[in-house]
Amino acid sequence: MIKSFGQLPSGKRLSRIQASPNYRDGSFQNIYPTQMLAEGASYPKMMRQFLFGKQPNQEPPQALVTVKENLKTISPEVPSITWFGHSSYLLTLNGKFILIDPVFSQRASPFQSMGSKAFPFTETYTIDDLPDPDLVILTHDHYDHLDHGVMLKLGRRAKAFAVSLGVGAHLESWGVDPAKIREFDWWESAQVLPGIELTATPARHFSGRVFTRGQSLWSSFILKGGGKKVFVGGDSGYDGSFAKIGSHAGGFDFAILECGQYDAQWPNIHMMPEETVQAAVDLKTSTMMAVHWGKFKLANHAWSDPIVRAYAKATELKMPIATPRIGQRMLLDQLVVGRPWWG
Repeated sequence: MIKSFGQLPSGKRLSRIQASPNYRDGSFQNIYPTQMLAEGASYPKMMRQFLFGKQPNQEPPQALVTVKENLKTISPEVPSITWFGHSSYLLTLNGKFILIDPVFSQRASPFQSMGSKAFPFTETYTIDDLPDPDLVILTHDHYDHLDHGVMLKLGRRAKAFAVSLGVGAHLESWGVDPAKIREFDWWESAQVLPGIELTATPARHFSGRVFTRGQSLWSSFILKGGGKKVFVGGDSGYDGSFAKIGSHAGGFDFAILECGQYDAQWPNIHMMPEETVQAAVDLKTSTMMAVHWGKFKLANHAWSDPIVRAYAKATELKMPIATPRIGQRMLLDQLVVGRPWWG
């Protein structure tokens, strides 16, 4: 078995999965009926378009200006976020370092000889540049969110892992101490660190690292600590869950939402940028930030299309949108709002 594929759940973990109300007919299910592909779409057609039907500006026409600072010297007492491109970012909250979906390999792929490479100059940081995390949150097990090479290092360095139900099987197969791993089904809550509460919430997506889908869960999360409420959005299509989560939480100070790698051929499992902004409205957040773009080419849209469209919609709906450069640390009380830099 190729180690980067990970491991399917078994034993007590599988028994817990099979008892989940979100697991039916041999796999986890979305709350709303979700077709993977639009009518008329097919996987061979998608592959042909991805390989040969390239759109203009799928990669930045010139090197992006990124930011780098010594994150090992920053104070975790000051609430902040540092975005590393795509869906990887570091939060400091209530004195803790919290790392979300860290992907630092050159390719979001099981093989570093295959797949789209990270855009030039976006690899500003390596995992070795980061402080040892108090908590690693993993929303789901896709390669652009769960990096085998990174986990081999973080297994020793991170104090704790909070993951969607079933994802722990991958981590254990890579040598992570099971005592460090806490798995969450939707709407389960726990104090994962002193002063840090986490609740897993629904997302509309899927999982799987090889051919078998739906054996581990995909989630978003409500993160509370230090008087802040942050929405950690994993990959998701748009549905009514955002409004339910917003009502449950009583709104958010900050919402981090996926915005990128979309296509009309798979409209139910990734949001269009306009839907991302509407999701922020539904969540009742004070400020939003769009991630899942800016580093990898995983769909046939221009590299900056996600933020261009999201910024326009946010302006229309009067939703404050934070727009940091890759690697730029923002204080949650002094967010960089409304500063286009993508050209």
